[in-house]
Amino acid sequence: MLDNANTFRLITLLLLSTLVASSLATNARVLIYSATADFRHDSIPTAIQALQSKQSSFGIQFENTEDKAQFTDQILAQYDALLFLDNTGEVLDDSGKAALQKYLNLGGNYIGIHAASDCLRNTTFYGNEVGAFFDYHPALQNATVDVIDASHPSTSMLPAQWHVQDEMYNFKTDPRAIGATVILSANESSYVDTGTHLGQGTPHPTAWFQEHGAGAEDNGSSGRSFYTSLGHLNETWQDELFLAHVFGGITWTLQSNTTLAFNASAQVGNPPASTSNSTSSSSTSILPTPSSSSSAIISCPSIDKFVAEFMIVIVAAYFPWLFRS
Repeated sequence: MLDNANTFRLITLLLLSTLVASSLATNARVLIYSATADFRHDSIPTAIQALQSKQSSFGIQFENTEDKAQFTDQILAQYDALLFLDNTGEVLDDSGKAALQKYLNLGGNYIGIHAASDCLRNTTFYGNEVGAFFDYHPALQNATVDVIDASHPSTSMLPAQWHVQDEMYNFKTDPRAIGATVILSANESSYVDTGTHLGQGTPHPTAWFQEHGAGAEDNGSSGRSFYTSLGHLNETWQDELFLAHVFGGITWTLQSNTTLAFNASAQVGNPPASTSNSTSSSSTSILPTPSSSSSAIISCPSIDKFVAEFMIVIVAAYFPWLFRS
């Protein structure tokens, strides 16, 4: 049982860690791309709204577009990550694919959600970046997803066996073959699937990450890649546990140290607010005029890292007993 001093110490340290976490928030900028050329998920607007509703809590600027003309070298270079959301079919032309390839080569980060593995099927580098192409899924039903790696920020909050209602995707290849680490696995005994899937490996991959995305031509200097196959229903995007999973993947991806939000020497990304001369209004001018308030951009300026470190030093100097065991 904690005595009063230890209780106060614990509360103080928790408050300090919260303050430091908020102080280290970045001005990371993420482009959500939700264009579709085949099947279209009706949960796309719900997903975008859910992501943007939490952006200020994570120090992220989410912008969204379905205009493939936005895939140019100049425009993509302003983002710390590209988030492909439920894309299907050929959603980029050749010039857009070339711009995406260059962005990845320069250290840009990639995030893919649900049907993002079902687009650009004839583009090898995109398949490598997402990790594997979608094959098929059985009927929407209740299923259990097993946590394979609970140490990752996208899975640390999940129960060991996560009960969901979603589509259990099967994939044409094993993402582990190109270096991905699988962190969630569909428990095949928990649902009905009468199809045949041979190439995806075991355990059944459901979500994974790549420390260096394999879509870059030199993946030794590439950014990170994160993919989750969950997220079919509108209701899923209203579930806080699922959103914690997604944001865990997004924040992990952004911390690649290969973009300007975290690395002043990077070649792509959005510089911290303290060093950037751009404003929110100028950053939106490259995108189509938002059609609704859900497309608005919220600027989340960060507090300089030095301030956070200075606060820790001051607290340690004047209240050293807080840090003693």
